Amino acid sequence: MGVAIVTGAGSGIGAATARALAARGDSVVCADVVEDAAKATAAHLKSAIGVRVDVSDGASNDAMVKSAIDAFGAVDSIATCAGIEKHGSAHEFSEDDFDRIIDVNLKGTWLSARAVARWQIANQRRGTVVMIGSINSIVANAGASAYCASKGGVLMLGRTLALDWAPHGIRVNIVGPGVVDTPMSAKSLADPVKRERMMDRTPIGRPASPDEIASVIAFLLSDASSFMTGAYVPVDGGSLAAW
Repeated sequence: MGVAIVTGAGSGIGAATARALAARGDSVVCADVVEDAAKATAAHLKSAIGVRVDVSDGASNDAMVKSAIDAFGAVDSIATCAGIEKHGSAHEFSEDDFDRIIDVNLKGTWLSARAVARWQIANQRRGTVVMIGSINSIVANAGASAYCASKGGVLMLGRTLALDWAPHGIRVNIVGPGVVDTPMSAKSLADPVKRERMMDRTPIGRPASPDEIASVIAFLLSDASSFMTGAYVPVDGGSLAAW
C-alpha cells in the first residue's frame, strides 16, 4: 500500500488506473483538468481525493503534489495518464494545435513526473513512475504528426528519466497502449471504416478495455516490477507484432 497520483483520472485509462490502485489498497490522488471529473472518480474510492491539475503548467503540478502531501503525507508513485489527440494532415495542422498536444502529452508528462520526483529526492524516498506512451511511440499513423511526435517523445523522456533518477531509487517505465475503448477514441471506433482499419492492425481483433491497460500500469507501480526501469511495455493486442 502507498500513495499514488494519477493524472487524467477523470475518465478512460486514468480513471481505470485510479480504481485499480485503490482496489489494492493505495491512497489515490485523482487529478484531472476537469476538477468535477477527478472528484467523481475519487468519490467511488475508499481513500482518495480529487484535484484539478493542468499538467502543462509547472505550478499546477507542484500544487497537485502539495495536495497529495497535505492529504496523505507522502507520494510513492505517479501514473501520467493525461493526454489529448487531434488529427489532420501535417501541412494543414495549426501551430496552436501542435503546441497544445506537445504541451499536454510530452511537456505535461515531464512536469508531472518532475514534481513528484523532486519531492521524493528531497525526502530521500524511493518511488515509481509510469508514463503513458502509445504504439505510436514506435510506429507512425498518417494524419497524426503531433500526437505521434508527442508519444515518441514520451518514450525517450521516460528512458532518460529512468537513467537520471535510478541513483535516487526512482523507477520509470512506459506503457504503450494500442487501441483502447475510451472517450478519446470513441469517435474513431464509432466510424465503421476507421474501426475496421484499426482492428485490421490488432490481431486480437478488439479494442482493449481501460481496465486491461490499468492492470499493467498497476504492476509497474508495484514491487513486483522492482527490477524494471526504462522499459517500454506495449499493451496492444499484438499490433506491433503485426505492423
